[in-house]
Amino acid sequence: MRIARFSHQDAIKYGIVDGGDLVVLAGDPMFAGFDTTGERVPLADVALLAPVIPRSKVVCVGRNYRDHAAELGNDVPDAPMLFFKPNTSVIGPNDAVVLPHGSEFISFEGELAAVIGRIAKNVPAERALDYVFGYTIANDLTARDWQKTDGQWARAKGFDTSCPLGPAIETEFDLDGGATITTRLNGEVRQQGPISDMIFSLADVIAYASAAFTLLPGDVILTGTPAGVGQIAAGDVVEVEISGLGILRNPARDAA
Repeated sequence: MRIARFSHQDAIKYGIVDGGDLVVLAGDPMFAGFDTTGERVPLADVALLAPVIPRSKVVCVGRNYRDHAAELGNDVPDAPMLFFKPNTSVIGPNDAVVLPHGSEFISFEGELAAVIGRIAKNVPAERALDYVFGYTIANDLTARDWQKTDGQWARAKGFDTSCPLGPAIETEFDLDGGATITTRLNGEVRQQGPISDMIFSLADVIAYASAAFTLLPGDVILTGTPAGVGQIAAGDVVEVEISGLGILRNPARDAA
C-alpha cells in the first residue's frame, strides 16, 4: 500500500495511491488507521508533501556503505554511526533545497528511509522490522565544509531543507527484493548501488538506536548512501530513485 500526504484545496490530507488517484483517508494512518472518506482526488490535482513530519527526530546512519566511506577517506565504523537531523530539516517532493549562507559545498546523498510506526525501546534485531510503518526515499544533504570544521555534524547535516523525503510511504516494500538507489544530478547518474550493500542492516540499526533512545511513531531512519556523492549548486535538480518506491525530485536555490 502506498500512502501519500498531500495538499488539496487548502487542506492537508492523507491518501492511498490507487492508479492516478488518491483515495482520501479519514486521518493520519499511523494513528487513525486506514478508514477512508469515500472521496477520490486525481494525483494531478494535488501537491505532494513530505509523507511524514517526524514527531521528534530523523535518525541517520553515517558511513553505512563501504564505497562511500572509502571515497571520503574514512574508515568503516565498528558499529552504526548515528546522528540526528531535526524535523525542521524535512521538506517534500519538488520543494526547493535552500543552500545556506556560509557554506560553499552542499552535497547530495540518496538514501533509503524507514518510518517508525510504533514506540520502540530496547527492540531486538529479530523483531525490529515489526516496528516499521513503511519506507520512503531521502536525500541526506550535507554541508561538507561545515562537517569538516565543526567537529560534530548538527549544523552540517541539520540545516533547514537538508532532508527531502518522499514521494510517498510504501508499506509493503521488500528489503530483500534487490532494490537499487540511483541518484541523478541534472539527469546524469551520480550514484547507483543496491541497498543490500549496507554494512549494518536496518534491523540492526533499529536495535542499536532503540537501546540508546526511544523511537517514536513518525520518527524516520536514514540508512546511509552509496558512493558517488557530489556538490550541488543553485539551479541544479537532484533526483533520487529507489526501485519500488518511486522518484524524489528536488531543485536547489540560493538562500534569499
